Amino acid sequence: MRTLLIAIIFGSLTTSCFEDRDDNVILSSSIHDFVWKGMNAVYLYKAEIPDLANDRFTSNEEYGNYLNSFSSPEELFESLIYQRQTVDRFSIIVDDYIALQQALSGVSKSNGLEFNFYYEPGSTTDVFGIIRLVLNNSEASNLGLQRGQIIHAVDGVELTESNLSSLFGQDTYTLHFADYNDNGTTETDDDSIVSNGSTSSLTKVEYTENPVHTTEIINVGGENVGYLLYNGFTADFNNQLNNAFADFQASNVQHLVLDLRYNGGGSVDTARLLGSMITGQFNGSVFSKLNYNDDLQELNSTFNFTNSFNGNSINSLNLDKVYVLTTNRSASASEMIINSLGEYIDVVHIGDNTTGKSQASVTIYDSPDLGPNDVNPNHTYAMQPLVAISVNANDGVVPSSGLVPDVGFEINESVLNFGILGDENEPLLAAALADIESSLGRYSIDQSIRNTPQLTPVKKDINLKPFEDEMYIDNEFISITKKEFNQ
Repeated sequence: MRTLLIAIIFGSLTTSCFEDRDDNVILSSSIHDFVWKGMNAVYLYKAEIPDLANDRFTSNEEYGNYLNSFSSPEELFESLIYQRQTVDRFSIIVDDYIALQQALSGVSKSNGLEFNFYYEPGSTTDVFGIIRLVLNNSEASNLGLQRGQIIHAVDGVELTESNLSSLFGQDTYTLHFADYNDNGTTETDDDSIVSNGSTSSLTKVEYTENPVHTTEIINVGGENVGYLLYNGFTADFNNQLNNAFADFQASNVQHLVLDLRYNGGGSVDTARLLGSMITGQFNGSVFSKLNYNDDLQELNSTFNFTNSFNGNSINSLNLDKVYVLTTNRSASASEMIINSLGEYIDVVHIGDNTTGKSQASVTIYDSPDLGPNDVNPNHTYAMQPLVAISVNANDGVVPSSGLVPDVGFEINESVLNFGILGDENEPLLAAALADIESSLGRYSIDQSIRNTPQLTPVKKDINLKPFEDEMYIDNEFISITKKEFNQ
């Protein structure tokens, strides 16, 4: 699929540009030339950007002057993005495609921690962090760090909105822990963050994440419920995902809670496989579709439910209902699961609104066919632009505002009731288990869970995965594997 795409794209590129655009008379940098040509060839929103029109330039001189008017490849790239704040929040350009390739395979430099950050009660500048996830077999897990631990300082420096990036961007640092004091009231105005004197020093190392983070079998009313915390649609770990479902099969799982609360997306094909593992009764039917720009309509494609991959049989549960847990960090392929499966089975959506990203991307290199071979040796720039938009079997799209939880199942994670992931009392999972247990239909969530006081999150959320914006808001990372387009 990917080879075919690149071949067709290159054919489009060479016929859409004016004659002899590659002549040496072009004075602009070759990187700028690569940026424009790549975006002209594949960008999903090409029709909305006048400077990407096939007839935009009438001569090499005009084209060269245009490219030379930009001071950097990044500046040119940003000028070609359609409505950066609202529509295309996700296309990126990088100056190190080697590191990008590693990250897209699940390899990154990490100490194994993911954080949420909040303003301290009564402050608009002072910040505290809370560990939201400890990655398995990481330095943090080896040190015994736990979800829910609160950080008030790094290297002895109190956290503020302005220093998060510099403090957490270091390869080695010391965390200073604190306790949350609610002052014995239900209000947050009088709450405080109090140092408890504990510290932990960590160093980031090269780390490969298995996104199959946690699986549990929970008995509810005499029936087995499978719980899966899945943290990334990484194709290199499809076998591990399938093995998790083999365990569910062996345990006679009759219900499934799929936890995608921090899953920012990944491989579209892996999403198709996961959908097939959850179901199994729709083999050959359309799971999702990808639609490209007007110049690349021949690439429009479907991803069908399947019963096998790479010679392996898929372990399917044949469910007609699934519970999906989300936060505003659930994006892309996570949203595809909800949007696509919802056309076939009952999807009970619990948690917070999702990110709102239904576009797919592909890595573009400075090479004759835009692929990873015969790359220009003079630089290491690459682009990850949006190239297609995904829709479900009935052409329904994920809205840019995100997918909204089912009525009565809106629950935001709270510092005051964070819970242990996979534990029956963790609020989002507890809501799913209560609904499963109820014999009267969908469960009405205990108001004490829904009305837990909320603190103000810092929009500059630092999670320090490669190629995330240092002050990242959506916890979104556009991902691609070597062979599949990703969402």
